[in-house]
Amino acid sequence: MKAVVVTQAGNPDVLQVQDRPVPQPNETQVLIKVEAAGINRADLMMRQGKYGGETPPVLGLEIAGTIESCGPTVKQWKKGQRVCALIANGGYAEYALADARHCLPLPADLSMTEAAGLPETLFTVWSNVFQRMKILPGEILLVQGGTSGIGLTAIQMAKAFGVRVYATAGTDEKRAFACSWGADRCVNYRTQDFEAEFADTGVDAVLDYIGGEYTSKHLRLLKPEGRLCWLAGLDGVKTEINIMDVMSKRLQLTGSMLSPRTADFKAQLAADIEAKVWPLVQQGKIRTEVYRTFPLAEAAEAHRLMEKGEHIGKIILTV
Repeated sequence: MKAVVVTQAGNPDVLQVQDRPVPQPNETQVLIKVEAAGINRADLMMRQGKYGGETPPVLGLEIAGTIESCGPTVKQWKKGQRVCALIANGGYAEYALADARHCLPLPADLSMTEAAGLPETLFTVWSNVFQRMKILPGEILLVQGGTSGIGLTAIQMAKAFGVRVYATAGTDEKRAFACSWGADRCVNYRTQDFEAEFADTGVDAVLDYIGGEYTSKHLRLLKPEGRLCWLAGLDGVKTEINIMDVMSKRLQLTGSMLSPRTADFKAQLAADIEAKVWPLVQQGKIRTEVYRTFPLAEAAEAHRLMEKGEHIGKIILTV
């Protein structure tokens, strides 16, 4: 099979298409004939050798395709079924392995390119916004980067469960887009101070991957019993905070990385999503905004586009 291989840590040019053996499923895995694979910032960090741990030879954390074969103990799937899946790595290829428990069945009207952009965002948002921060109907969630793949999913999912959503975006076009997808309020962080704009109401929870200087603003914006959850630290992982903000308002500071979590944790997460969120996907209430697709051989160009940060929604590789 053809696969995009990380030849060494570095810039996008280290991604090269090579021939590799088709992997074979173990007892609990399925082999998926990949039709599309989502690109995530974690892929960029892994390619650069900055994610922690050993960089996998083939990147790719989410895929959509058809099941080619199943391990001997897999009973819930059959060859030919259309699925999307969260995987540990290996998605930038013609075939990839997935834990059978980490797959979700595709509605007939959902395209493979759209489906490939769902697993990472759904798993991340459900785990952090609903399980970790326990957002409640009527509360206000602030989503930094409202037009990212994670951001748009967070907006849609929160609104579906009765949550008010504030967001930030880097251009007026992106600001308007976030509002068109359900954000109650959105500010252009390049021309407006989001802390000043949202100070009139405050917020109950913040989903953040900026970190750095945003942290102190978030602590001031949060209401009593507020929650702040980090997914990354694009503006820096170190910052100074006023612990009196935390103490006086009884704030909760948390964060997580999805990729290193155990297979059992992801399996339980997938089951929860299938029961509580997947019906919204089937009804078309949660969907993927596909910004652009690239063929597998142009994975390096796809990474360059993501690094620019100009996109809205997801960038997808097609196989």
